[in-house]
Amino acid sequence: MHGAIDLGARQAAAKKRQDRQADGGAGAGAGGDGGGAYVVDVTDQTFNTEVVERSRTVPVLVDFWAEWCGPCKQLGPILEKLAGEAAGKWILAKVDIDANPALAQYMQQMGVRGIPFVAAVVGGQLLPFLNGAAPEPQVRQAIDQLFEALRKEGILPEDGGPDAEEAQGAQPVVDPVYAEAEQALQSGDLDAAKAAFEKILAKTPQDTEARRGLALVELSGRVGSLDAQAVLRKAEEQPGDAQAQIQAADLELVSGRIEEAFDRLVATVRRTAGDDRDAARKHLLSLFEVLPAEDPRVGKARRALQSALF
Repeated sequence: MHGAIDLGARQAAAKKRQDRQADGGAGAGAGGDGGGAYVVDVTDQTFNTEVVERSRTVPVLVDFWAEWCGPCKQLGPILEKLAGEAAGKWILAKVDIDANPALAQYMQQMGVRGIPFVAAVVGGQLLPFLNGAAPEPQVRQAIDQLFEALRKEGILPEDGGPDAEEAQGAQPVVDPVYAEAEQALQSGDLDAAKAAFEKILAKTPQDTEARRGLALVELSGRVGSLDAQAVLRKAEEQPGDAQAQIQAADLELVSGRIEEAFDRLVATVRRTAGDDRDAARKHLLSLFEVLPAEDPRVGKARRALQSALF
């Protein structure tokens, strides 16, 4: 069922976290030497803090895995061992996809269809890295090549990152206004979150994370009072009603049906004219802001929109 939560998986994940803490932070992967303080278990709720914000001070490799996945049990211990050897130059974050459905869905939205899957997060940006298991020498080489490429791009310093002591004591430097926005989101105060993101954009209009945050807040505000069944029924019955199609696209986007939302608005642009056509076009452009600019579905929808307009 869409949105269902596997409570058994959550309990198993919680038990693993307890075991790791009892072992003094040692890695939990079967057969691994453990990464100690450099391996963390991450959940839907802690991903932003443990991965996104942490990545602004030290690179984070995110291992998406599941208990039933045989190759995951081969790759996991290798990653944990290498994290321990790196001694803080990078951190390994482990995500049990069975226990964390939101992160599992996010992985699928990136186009990933299998695990194990490893992403690299640097400076708040996520980069697909490894898909599938591999022997330790190959994994070690891939990680070395990744960080060498990041150094050449000027994304990482030449020393490869902070040393162990710095990594253990490092605290991410967060803009106070971002903290204000995050707090407002956690409390459900969309108006305060919107005001915080607008404050950031007034100072730095090109801040992509703030633009995405604002787009998400505005989307949440629009769908909050909608009757989903009534909106979708009206959109089906009145394909020429631009506002009905716009509301239906909003609902599809928040439910994860991203391509359907984009296709709906492109079709609306094709079949309408004048103000209705312009409204559908502008709304589609606003929905693009919700996703990263490099998301392939955005690029595909942009091309479809160009075709519909010309």
